[in-house]
Amino acid sequence: MKNSSEPRQHKILIANRGEIAIRIMQACRKLGHAFVALFTEPDRHSEHCVLARKLGGEESLYRVSSYLDANEIFAVADQAGATAIHPGYGFFAEDYRFARRVVQRERKLIFIGPSWQVIRELGDKINTKRLARKLGVPTVPGSDKPVTDDLEAEHIAKSLFDFQKDQGINNPVILVKASAGGGGMGIEEVADLDKFRSTLRRIKNYAKRQFRDEGVLIEQRIFDFNHLEVQVVSDRTGQNPVHFGTRNCSVQSLGHQKRIEVAPGFDPSSLRYAFDARKVLEDITEYSLRMAREAGYDNVGTWEWIVSPTGQPFLMEVNTRIQVENGVSARIATIKGKGDVDLIAEQIRVGLGAPLGYSQKDIALNGVGIEYRIIAEDPDNKFAPWVGRITSFGWPEQEWLKLHSQVPTDREYEIPTDFDPNLALAIIWGKDLAEAKARGVEFLNALKLEGVNASGEALKSNIDFLKRKTETILAF
Repeated sequence: MKNSSEPRQHKILIANRGEIAIRIMQACRKLGHAFVALFTEPDRHSEHCVLARKLGGEESLYRVSSYLDANEIFAVADQAGATAIHPGYGFFAEDYRFARRVVQRERKLIFIGPSWQVIRELGDKINTKRLARKLGVPTVPGSDKPVTDDLEAEHIAKSLFDFQKDQGINNPVILVKASAGGGGMGIEEVADLDKFRSTLRRIKNYAKRQFRDEGVLIEQRIFDFNHLEVQVVSDRTGQNPVHFGTRNCSVQSLGHQKRIEVAPGFDPSSLRYAFDARKVLEDITEYSLRMAREAGYDNVGTWEWIVSPTGQPFLMEVNTRIQVENGVSARIATIKGKGDVDLIAEQIRVGLGAPLGYSQKDIALNGVGIEYRIIAEDPDNKFAPWVGRITSFGWPEQEWLKLHSQVPTDREYEIPTDFDPNLALAIIWGKDLAEAKARGVEFLNALKLEGVNASGEALKSNIDFLKRKTETILAF
């Protein structure tokens, strides 16, 4: 008979696909929980389906028409007897309405992520900026509420132009954005205060026509900044958050999609910076934990920062979910002297109600981690996605390498056109930056990745781009 003090076994529905679904399955197995996986028709040949059958049998895998059909997901949860839902990243991960429905429906489930109230509060950029400013946390310069008064708008614009000039920016630019807009609509760049007035009138009129709300946001346009992150973990009490260090995510595509992530975020031991890089890292971790405590943050999350060329950090936003790059932070971490940290397993464990069980002093960070996002795309053609079939995929095993992928290594694989053509995540560890970079290039050179499209043309990937960018990672 099972002791009542032992943790309850759960069945976790994984509302996602690909490599993150695989990593959640593996974490469930590690923690002794059952799982239910989903797939759509385009993903029927994905390795996440293969692993689900292998670990859980046919009854652990359900076909759905869409990963974004909440009703279908809940129907599967009920049919399978799931007790919790893990959204992964993307899809429903930061949808507070979905998270609220998970815990408030008649057949209540556990949402593996922050509480819906926290997602709602910190998922709103204006609310996040207000909370940060209340706590003395620096934010991206600009308005923290919709502005309708022209004189107030002009005053904010002038202060932003002056700020950028003080930063040594010769050609300052600000953004005027319709506050009720979205998806890139109603946004214009302005580089001159005189032109600002006419742009302001135009955006206000546009916003009134389109959204019946003429409020605007005025923000600094960001140039030549480094993009850093702080990985935070907390349990359901929301009172004892810890951090697992920083990451630098400055190597991105033209569309600001991350391509290389490095932990920690700077390396003052081997590189020279025009500012105290060690203090910047300490400051952004302290600021992030300060906000997490105030918000009662109760799961895994990431505080995203930009750092100016003069070393000034500004909070951009909070991602209330597990991130793609969580593994590179885990790779350099130990808890109470034990390595092989799994932040997805930690997310599940505390999400199901377990206490964190350790404090910041129990976490040590050692070495340097590099994560490569391997993608079927053409970096020389504005990172255009490549469509076709992977005919060969493999790599030499190394003790310093972890690779996560839904792409099979024993058969050909048609890349689904319904999703971004992400093929794999490779995480490299080195005792220092030089070793991590050398191992990273060694891995990229040894990686076997071949394919062909419908016209018989060879696969295009970002591997050469990743090699070029490795040389200068963490330099600023």
